[in-house]
Amino acid sequence: MPHLSTEDSHSAPEPDREARRRHWALFRVIDRRRNPRLRRTDITVTDEPTVRRAVKAAALGNAMEWFDFGIYSYLALTIGKVFFPGGSATTSLLSSFATFAVAFLVRPLGGAYFGPLGDRVGRKKVLALTMIMMALGTLCIGLIPSYATIGLWSPALLILFRMIQGFSTGGEYGGASTFIAEYAPDKKRGYFGSFLEMGTLIGYTGAAGIVLVLNTALGPDAMLSWGWRVPFLIAGPLGLVGLYLRLRLDETPAFQKFEAAQTHAPTGSPARGEEESAHLPANTPGRKLGEILTRHWPALILCIALVGAYNITDYMLLSYMPTYLTDTLKYNETHGLLILLVTMVVLTCLLPTVGKLNDHYGRKPLLMTGMLGFLVLAIPAFLLVKQGSLLTVSCGTALLGLSLLCLLGTMSAALPALFPTSVRYGSLSIGYNLAVSVFGGTTPLVITALMDAFDKNVMVPAYYTMGAALVGVIAVACMKETAQQPLEGSPPSVATKEEALELIASRTPEPRF
Repeated sequence: MPHLSTEDSHSAPEPDREARRRHWALFRVIDRRRNPRLRRTDITVTDEPTVRRAVKAAALGNAMEWFDFGIYSYLALTIGKVFFPGGSATTSLLSSFATFAVAFLVRPLGGAYFGPLGDRVGRKKVLALTMIMMALGTLCIGLIPSYATIGLWSPALLILFRMIQGFSTGGEYGGASTFIAEYAPDKKRGYFGSFLEMGTLIGYTGAAGIVLVLNTALGPDAMLSWGWRVPFLIAGPLGLVGLYLRLRLDETPAFQKFEAAQTHAPTGSPARGEEESAHLPANTPGRKLGEILTRHWPALILCIALVGAYNITDYMLLSYMPTYLTDTLKYNETHGLLILLVTMVVLTCLLPTVGKLNDHYGRKPLLMTGMLGFLVLAIPAFLLVKQGSLLTVSCGTALLGLSLLCLLGTMSAALPALFPTSVRYGSLSIGYNLAVSVFGGTTPLVITALMDAFDKNVMVPAYYTMGAALVGVIAVACMKETAQQPLEGSPPSVATKEEALELIASRTPEPRF
């Protein structure tokens, strides 16, 4: 990944070994002595195959995460019977969703740990660690004996491994989205970022597909006995594949540039002092967290509002809808999963197009379209779903899916741009996971509880979705447009050397005679 720089002729070049390791080199484009008005300009020229490898590895990890949570959502009724057999069907379901929510409650702790760690030691190492923990946690759930075998130890172990998953997931999305955003060229960040959310839908689609096949092939008794374990056991080998892909990657250019600036700062300079203090383990976590909370709190609040609205709508459709159709509307379980499966396949195919659209028209128009879509279409969509026929359920799901598509294809490019490179991983991990824990992961539990409190009012999910969308509209109105602009704290990133030279020329003052 070449890195073009206009610099003073007396500046010390980067060591050759460093240039080779980082896949970018410094080229002297113009001598500053000939034009003293020219300020130093660094431009990263991306290497397309490297970017695609980075996107693939990050998206696979995200697919694993949502495969795991999707499996749990689609098997909520079965898991409730296996681990919480006492009481009514509603109590069993609420217990299952409460365990689902437990993983989200520890996610902010994972974000607070892994995020600042990723800003200090690099994105690659932390993403590899979270991948290992996710795979082990998911695999262990598939090995837990049932309540009938070991009693209360069974739900206790389920909660423990869900907490391990939640803690590791706390560093996953923030790191994966940061990784892709820092690799992608400025003009294609939305396009490449959309592949991260494609991993989300692929994970959900894989989960729904496996549950659909198992339900059809095995039947209720076999699923309750042992069939539910199969999807969890599959996640172990998938984790090893994801780990292999991530370990083959290089660190992001933006982080390498930031790290190099700290390492080569002159003695006594503020940057040098910060670099030295960064090696003090006792001070580093507190200093990073303190910087995020004191200097970047406006962007953090905006991130929480955006992610909260986005995740309520996301989990409502992709996690809760199958249970809503089966448990509340008494809809055929196989038909409900099939409709959702087709919806997710269509959304997956359209995601790159949305990524290109937000690169061209901007992040805000696409995000606003999605939020307004949920605000206006939630009631009509649930009224259609309420009718219960295959056609009306499909149409209602499609309305919600198209609104979600605008958010899915845009959010992974918009969120990393809220924060500078030095605190991007940590800030995004903390803000994202706090919002997901409070709003996203609790969505199935809250909706189920509200419906039970309001005499099974089937429109409760629509009202809850509209409230979230209203918050999202306000948040989008407050954010700045970041499409086709460099990430804060990072040099401009382009796709070709020709584009880099053109950008440098546009920034060079015309000579006056």
